[in-house]
Amino acid sequence: MPDLVKESYRFRVSVFQISIAVLAAIALFLYGLTSFSREVQAAGGPVLRAWLTRATSRWWSGFGLGAGTTLLLQSSSATTSLTVALVDAHVITLVNSLPVMLGANVGTTVTAWLVSFKLTGLGAFFIVAGTLLGLLPLRWHIFGKAVFYFGIIFFSLDLIGLALTPIRQSGWLEEILLLTGNPWLGILAGAAVTVLVQSSSATSGLVVLLVQQGLMPAEHAIPMVVGANIGTTTTALLASISLSANARRAALANTFFNAAGVLLLAPLMPVFVESMVRWTPSPAFAVALAHTVFNTLLAAFFMALWGLSRKRLEAKFGAVVCNTA
Repeated sequence: MPDLVKESYRFRVSVFQISIAVLAAIALFLYGLTSFSREVQAAGGPVLRAWLTRATSRWWSGFGLGAGTTLLLQSSSATTSLTVALVDAHVITLVNSLPVMLGANVGTTVTAWLVSFKLTGLGAFFIVAGTLLGLLPLRWHIFGKAVFYFGIIFFSLDLIGLALTPIRQSGWLEEILLLTGNPWLGILAGAAVTVLVQSSSATSGLVVLLVQQGLMPAEHAIPMVVGANIGTTTTALLASISLSANARRAALANTFFNAAGVLLLAPLMPVFVESMVRWTPSPAFAVALAHTVFNTLLAAFFMALWGLSRKRLEAKFGAVVCNTA
């Protein structure tokens, strides 16, 4: 009996230590993600604002700029929140803001690819490079901080992977992860985690990492990254609460795009998942590809509808928004 008690105690201590290590690494990851986005906006905020203003008059450039800005910021939430703020400031119109937000959905898929290609090992390199840049004159010092936090993002993902290593064989963890085997539960779990951490990039990156560690099959992970598309819209919704009516409409439109896309795909999820797994050489690639394919098809579908109804939307909402000059 004493041996059994000691074994139970050691197990509880091990689980506690691993949990604390994982939570600390996740906290570091979220801090790096938030800080990186803030530093990039601080360093290039006026430029990003000018780009958005000029580009939104043409659908293709607005879409591309939404994707590019999200790629730069590593956060679709930051791009959509910035877009909503620009609508509120009458810098861009409500109608022209929609392609930007659809482009942001595509740009956010890059994080999953970076993790699936195991490029997180470059995190330490960027931390050192950012530190060295920070020692240079003021202008380079600003960019050095952005590079440093970019390194923190991927270095923390490596830490999460190391912390998860001891529990690969844990039966209790497998039982918990099996709950995501139901596509609807997987979608809800992805949305809930994203609402909690306020970042679909964080959700997709962590899910791909779990797949790489052998802790979650791709069949369970794909519904989660799809569900993350719903959770990521809450940032813009919260940001728009105290803003103008058109800013709130822009945030609601972003939510509608993502939620409608997920609901349309949900009945076909088993076929979609099977196709993604079959077309890719590894489970991690299957998750990254599924994230990209879903968001790209979603954007293409609603961009087509936007093109067909643009004049009608401008007739209804264009007069409410100030000009873009």
